[in-house]
Amino acid sequence: MATAAEIKQRTEFESDRRARLSVPAAAGGVLFLLSGIILNAALKELPTVGIVQGLEPALHGEASPAISPRAAEVKFIDHHAFNLIAGNVLTALAILALTLTLLFIQDSTRFRRPQTWPLGRPLVLVGGIGYALLNLIHEVTLAIEAHKFASGTDFSSKAVERALLTSGSLGIALTLLGLIAALALTVGMIAVMVGSLRAGLLPRWLSMFGILAALLFLPLFGSSLVTTLIPTLWLAATGFLLWERWPSGDPPAWAAGEARPWPSQSGRAKGQDGKDGPPSGLAQRFMGARNGGEPAADLAPPPTPVPGGSRRKRRKRG
Repeated sequence: MATAAEIKQRTEFESDRRARLSVPAAAGGVLFLLSGIILNAALKELPTVGIVQGLEPALHGEASPAISPRAAEVKFIDHHAFNLIAGNVLTALAILALTLTLLFIQDSTRFRRPQTWPLGRPLVLVGGIGYALLNLIHEVTLAIEAHKFASGTDFSSKAVERALLTSGSLGIALTLLGLIAALALTVGMIAVMVGSLRAGLLPRWLSMFGILAALLFLPLFGSSLVTTLIPTLWLAATGFLLWERWPSGDPPAWAAGEARPWPSQSGRAKGQDGKDGPPSGLAQRFMGARNGGEPAADLAPPPTPVPGGSRRKRRKRG
């Protein structure tokens, strides 16, 4: 259990770190938005091959056509390689800013709730760095292979699969590692959001929004402006909170140095508000030591009202 001096030292450290981290967090949100705009603009006119177009060579008796229907897709990627790489560079920088923000929130949560799941930090660290680097490596490798395809003479289906990294040991390895990194980042971010909610460091809606943003990193949801906008808004809002400029005031758990979980709907109905309730435990001792006096005594609970205003008199049976 932390002492009053340790709580004071920790809160001062967090206040300084929050001021420094608020700018990268907000900048990461802007980079997320820019990367989404660049990537969606670059891929807007990407040629797609439908089922009928894909089966057309086979319908004409060509099992292995000399020119694959997807050859135009590879040439398009080669032509827009610079924009695709630039967009992924911005995404990697935004992911690194997200990773730093999550690590700080996780450490602050663990100080207030030592029972918080400890694997959240390594999952965020490995998943965040792996997600950023592997996406960038995949895009650079794809651009190199697409350029080889466009400047070569083999436009068959096998050559297209090699260029798009859908076959071969390199493509399989990058896809598998990218999936593992995305899964680690998702699980780690969800763990951090749940812990911060229980510690009271983030507002309830912001923690839930962070869980939704974490799920969108999975390849299942693809890439679009919507999947980019949600992490953007979460990072921007978190950067504003770290700057200690939250409209409704800073969550009390930051200054208290201990967990102040947000009350549930039933808790609010009973008046158990984590923000306005009296301090308890370490916070009482810390406040008493800071004011040079004794910690405040526990407030006695109000008397429980007796159900019913008066007792009914029994009627005598005549």
